[in-house]
Amino acid sequence: MPIPEDVAVAMAKVTSALPAGEDRPGQVEMARAVAATLEDDGHLVVQAGTGTGKSLAYLVPAILSGRKVVVATATRALQDQLATKDLPFLARHLGEPFEFAVLKGRSNYLCWQRAKEVAGGDDEQLSFESADLGVGELGREVEAVLKWAGTSATGDRAELPFEPRAKVWAALSVSARECPGVNECPSGRMCFADAARQRSAQADVVVVNTHLYCTHLASDGYVLPEHDVVVFDEAHELEDVAATSLGLELGAGRLKALARTARPLVAGDESGVIEDLDSAAARLEEALVPWRGRRLPGDLGEDVAGAVALAGERTRRAVAAVRKGEGDAARKARAVQSGGHLAGDLALAAAMPEGHVAWVEGPAHAPVLKVAAVDVAAVLAERLWRHLPAVLTSATVPANLVERLGIDTDTSEQLDVGSPFPYADNALLYCAASLPDPRRPEYEAAMHDELEALIRAAGGRTLALFTSWRAMEAAAAALADRLPAALPILTQSDLPKSALVEAFSAHQPTSLFATMGFWQGIDVPGPSLSMVTLDRIPFPRPDEPLTQARRDKAGAGAFRLVDLPRAATLLAQGAGRLIRSATDRGVVAVLDPRLATATYRWDLVRALPPMRRTKHRVEVESFLAAGLVEAGTVATGPV
Repeated sequence: MPIPEDVAVAMAKVTSALPAGEDRPGQVEMARAVAATLEDDGHLVVQAGTGTGKSLAYLVPAILSGRKVVVATATRALQDQLATKDLPFLARHLGEPFEFAVLKGRSNYLCWQRAKEVAGGDDEQLSFESADLGVGELGREVEAVLKWAGTSATGDRAELPFEPRAKVWAALSVSARECPGVNECPSGRMCFADAARQRSAQADVVVVNTHLYCTHLASDGYVLPEHDVVVFDEAHELEDVAATSLGLELGAGRLKALARTARPLVAGDESGVIEDLDSAAARLEEALVPWRGRRLPGDLGEDVAGAVALAGERTRRAVAAVRKGEGDAARKARAVQSGGHLAGDLALAAAMPEGHVAWVEGPAHAPVLKVAAVDVAAVLAERLWRHLPAVLTSATVPANLVERLGIDTDTSEQLDVGSPFPYADNALLYCAASLPDPRRPEYEAAMHDELEALIRAAGGRTLALFTSWRAMEAAAAALADRLPAALPILTQSDLPKSALVEAFSAHQPTSLFATMGFWQGIDVPGPSLSMVTLDRIPFPRPDEPLTQARRDKAGAGAFRLVDLPRAATLLAQGAGRLIRSATDRGVVAVLDPRLATATYRWDLVRALPPMRRTKHRVEVESFLAAGLVEAGTVATGPV
C-alpha cells in the first residue's frame, strides 16, 4: 500500500494554506500514527485535545493511502464541518485528487413515490398546480416542500430553506424499513436516496453519522458501500450508539402506520385483520404505559410479553392479507417491507436475546419499548474490528474505551497528542469545595448563591451547564431577579440551539443556562464565553436502564468500570467548551465539592485539560477581573 514516507510533508503543504495560526505539533504526530496504522492494518485510538486539528490529521493520511474511507461522526455539526469545510479545503490544497460524499439514512431524503401519492402527477414530474394538497398550513407546507423537491439536486431535508413539521416530512419520506428497494419502486430511477448511495459508492471518502454506521453493522453490511478503512470521530459516543443501533424500538405507532398503509390494499373479506392490528396496537400501548422510565424483566413481564406476542401474530396476518390483496403496487411493496421488519422486531423482542436489556421510554400517549445490547464488545469485534483497520478519535477518550469496544490490544495503539492551547496559563479550574454535598437539601440554594457571585465576577459571559432541566430552570428562576438587567440570562428553552448560541455569542454580558445537549458540540471562541460552570459531577442516573444492566454485569467494580469513566468523559466534554482558541482565557467552575474531597477525584481531574486549580473563589474573582481588564471590559455589578 503506498503510504507517504513523511506525512509531515503533506501536512505542512496543507496547513500552509490555512490562515496563520498556532503551531500544532500534535496534528503531525497524529497524522503519522494514522499512516502507520493503515500501513499495518491495525487500530488506533487517539485522544486529540481541542485545537489539534484532528480531522485533517486523519483525513490527509487516509486519502493518501488510496483506500476507500468512511468517516462516522456522532454529531451533525461535525458532519457538516467535514462536508462543507475540511474536505473541500483538502480537495483544493492537498494536491491529490479525490472525491467525497455525504450519505444519510433514507428518511433524510424526500421519496418521489410518496410525493406522487400525495401530490398526484405522472412518472415524469409532479403536477403541483393540480395537486390535492389539503387545506390550511399543513397543505401549504407540503406544497412548499414539493416545489423545493422539483428543483433540488439531492432531496436532502437539511437543504430545505425551512424546517418542515414532522407530520409533513413523514408523509413525503420513507424509512429503510418501508422502502422496497430501487428495483421494486415505480419511482426508483428518480430516487434521491439511491442517487446519494451511488455517489457514495464512487467516492473515496464517505461521511456518515455513527448511528448509520452501526445500522450498517446490524444489517450485516448492506447499508453502506464497501470500504477499506473506518474512522470514528467523537469516538466516546460509539459504545452507546452501537448498543441502541444493534437493538430495536417498538411502539404502537409502528403497528398503526402499517394499518394505515395496508387498509386500502386488503380485500373486503380480509378487512378484519386491519381492525385486529389496530386493536393490537392499542393493547401494546396500554401494556407499555406502566413501565415508562423503567427496566423490564428478562421475560418482559406478562402483560408486555402477551401484547408483543399478539402484535406479532396480527402483523404476520396483515402482511399475508396484503400479499393476497389488490391495489397500488408501490404501496403494497412498502406495506410488505415494513410489515416484515416489524414482524421480525416483534419476534426478536419476544425472544429477548441473551445479553440484552429492555425498557420503556416516551410520553404516556406514545410509549416505546427499547431493546439494546448490554455489552457491544463481542459484536464489534466480530463484525468490525476483525475486518477493517480503524481510527478512533475524540477530544476525550474514556480510560477503558478499548476494552469496552472489544478492540484487541495486540492490534491496537493508543495515543494522546494533547492540545496546542495554553491551558496552564489561560485557564483556571475552580472547585467550590465549601458548598454542601449535592445530595443534601441545602445544596441548591447555596449553589445558586455561588453561581450568582461567579456570574457577577465574570461580567456575564458564562455558560452554565446543568445535569437536568429541573436544575436549570430552578437556577434561572432564582437568579432572574437577583442579577442586574445588564447581566441577562438565556435558557435552553428560549430559542433553537443555533439561534441561542448566536445570541449568546453576540452579547458578552449574557449568560446561557443549558442542559446535557450543550455539554458537547458548542463552539464559542472569544471573550463572550469566559466561564463554564457545571452544577455537579455528571454521573449517570441510577435508574437509567442500560447503565443499570451494565452495572449488573460489572458486579462489584461497577462504579469504577461504568459510572466513573462516563462521568469523567462528560465532565471533560463540558469543561472543553471553555478554551476554543489559543487566545481564549477563563474559568471552569465545578459547583460540586466531591471534586475536591472524594476518593475518586483524581480520576476526574486527570480527565480534564491541564489547568491551574483552586478551591478559593477570591482567586477566581481575581483571575476573571484580570481577564476583563485585558479584554477592555468592565464587570457589571458588584463582585
